Amino acid sequence: MTVACVGRRRATTAAIAVACVLGGGACGGSPAPPGASPTASLTPVASTADWPASTPAQENVDAARLLEVVSGIRHGDYGRMTSLLVVRHERLLMEEYFNGWSAAGSHTQQSVTKSVTSLAAGLAVDRGELELEDRVLPLFPDYEPVAARDAFKQALTVRDLLMMRTGFDWNEQNYQGSPLDRLNNCSCDWIRFMLDWRMREAPGRRWEYVSGGVILLGAAIGRATGVRVDSLLERELFSALGFQNVGWFRGQPDGLPHTGGGLNLRPRDMAKLGSLVATGGVWQGRRLISESWIAESTRTLPDPVNTFGGRPATYGYLWWGLPGGVVAAAGARGQWILVVPALELTVASTADIQDGRWDSAVRILYDHILPATH
Repeated sequence: MTVACVGRRRATTAAIAVACVLGGGACGGSPAPPGASPTASLTPVASTADWPASTPAQENVDAARLLEVVSGIRHGDYGRMTSLLVVRHERLLMEEYFNGWSAAGSHTQQSVTKSVTSLAAGLAVDRGELELEDRVLPLFPDYEPVAARDAFKQALTVRDLLMMRTGFDWNEQNYQGSPLDRLNNCSCDWIRFMLDWRMREAPGRRWEYVSGGVILLGAAIGRATGVRVDSLLERELFSALGFQNVGWFRGQPDGLPHTGGGLNLRPRDMAKLGSLVATGGVWQGRRLISESWIAESTRTLPDPVNTFGGRPATYGYLWWGLPGGVVAAAGARGQWILVVPALELTVASTADIQDGRWDSAVRILYDHILPATH
């Protein structure tokens, strides 16, 4: 799997577990047994200060198709999903929870965190505090000398970290024993770990999924702005969006947030991030991030580097691209933010799926939600 798991073997409550999650959710319940009655109707969504609401009919979405999906989830057809939310035109029109979860629960994001880190980079770029061509090593003069320093490492830029074209000699396809596994469990300085890591080739040449590079990117954003990346996000984005129950998996130095996969969010707040991308950086009439950054960061390369739900996936600045102009943030075991800007449509989903159905939300989008949207 190329969407990284975080903290798979940690036993402390501060870690991100793979089977369960932090922040108020429950790991319980089970799908309905065969033959059980399907859900009679969608759960009504009421407008609150947290989310303006609507109905599928008002937003030209076929409620019957949505109900088919919800019934299928409750019967276990898509694996152990824990939430499915649909937003259109900045209105929450469907919000369903499964297997003991509720709106208040903060769910592990796994590698959806990477796409949030891309937004943090955009905040810094918008303010002129960070440039994509900035070299990484000069941002950390206090870590000199770094190990395995060569011309490749000296050439590494912020853009390379964003595009997963780092040149690091790294492979996390099989997590156990991988560099990511070592980083997650080392109780060491994560910045030092990454700066000292050896290079395989010149950065910018080849795409390779490197979660550690995104942790280094988060640290670089903090160095460039003078504000730790989680504080920057809280000040400039999360507070404005009304986020609640945000949690981070942290390490060294000084509680550095794991920007490669350590964020915990409510599904409602995942949906807000998707809506922000769908509108080009505007939330309820207020611009929070530039339209130019949203466009640039979600503009993906032409060649596919993965497959989700049987569909080719390309890559931008820590965002995935799927056919039909779909922008995606993807996390291990079924965490998804799926955005269709042309339709002003967002689907947010969380899960604890431990088999090949972890990309069920992608199949649901293409097989049910897109055909239901007019």
